[in-house]
Amino acid sequence: MTKKENNDDSPGVPGFRTWRGVYLFVFGCFLLVVLALTLFARLYA
Repeated sequence: MTKKENNDDSPGVPGFRTWRGVYLFVFGCFLLVVLALTLFARLYA
């Protein structure tokens, strides 16, 4: 038997213990992309 928790809420993604952490990471990446696109649009327009 393996020493694995039977937690159905765990995302199974390395580095993240909860789905909330996954969602916050994805949302943060989205904000960075939007910010970068805004900056590049202003610099090169």
